[in-house]
Amino acid sequence: MSEANREGSFLPHSNIDPKTRTRAKKLRTELTKAEAAMWNMLRDFRASGARFRRETPIGPYVADFAWLSARIIVEVDGDSHETPDGRRHEIRRDNFLKSQGFTILRFDNAQVIDGPDFVFLTIEQAIAGSLKKEANQ
Repeated sequence: MSEANREGSFLPHSNIDPKTRTRAKKLRTELTKAEAAMWNMLRDFRASGARFRRETPIGPYVADFAWLSARIIVEVDGDSHETPDGRRHEIRRDNFLKSQGFTILRFDNAQVIDGPDFVFLTIEQAIAGSLKKEANQ
C-alpha cells in the first residue's frame, strides 16, 4: 500500500472528479424531507445486509442512494427533474449508470412522503435477490 493510501489523501482506483466529490459532500448536508424519509427506509434494510450510501459519486454523477456492491441506486426526484432539461439530464445519467451495471429505482418526492409503505415494499421486492446474495457471501 502506498504512503498516500495509508494517509487517505487519494484513492488511485477512483475515477471521481474532485468537483463531483465536493458536490456529493455538500448534498449530504442538504437532505430534503423526502430524501430524509428515504434514508430512514433504506436504513431498515441494513439488518438484512443492504449497505446503502447517501449522495454517492459514480463517475461524473451523484446518486441519491447507492448500494455499490449490489449495483442498486435509489433516486428521489423533486420538481427539477420534471423540466425538459431535467429529463434530458436524467436520460443521459441513467444511460451512463445502466452502462456501469446499475439498476435504478426512481421515486418522486410525493411517493416517498405520501406512500411510504408502497415505496418500502417496492424497494424490498427489487432488492430481495441482492439481499440473499449478500447474505451468502
